[in-house]
Amino acid sequence: MRIIAVKTLKDYWEEFPQAEQALLSWYEEVEEAIWDHPNDLKIQYRSASIITTKRVIFNIHGNSYRLIVDVEYRLKIVFIVWFGTHQQYDKIDVKKVSYAKTNKK
Repeated sequence: MRIIAVKTLKDYWEEFPQAEQALLSWYEEVEEAIWDHPNDLKIQYRSASIITTKRVIFNIHGNSYRLIVDVEYRLKIVFIVWFGTHQQYDKIDVKKVSYAKTNKK
């Protein structure tokens, strides 16, 4: 799968350095994955929550963090939407949260 945007992931692990290794592992696994539909994703990540046909939530670093992505199965693209602590996640509407925009240099 192609992951968009890697820079966003890097910004997240700079903000949450304790999650860096877990995010890197997730990135490497997903980059090698081939998901044609949500069932393929669930086979690989049983704990992932499929919210809509595109939106998926991954538990990162022992469930301490949440990573929200949108998956375009036909195009084989995973878009990074949001990342944060479990506590931050509890305060957002998963279906409405939009893509993170980073202005860091």
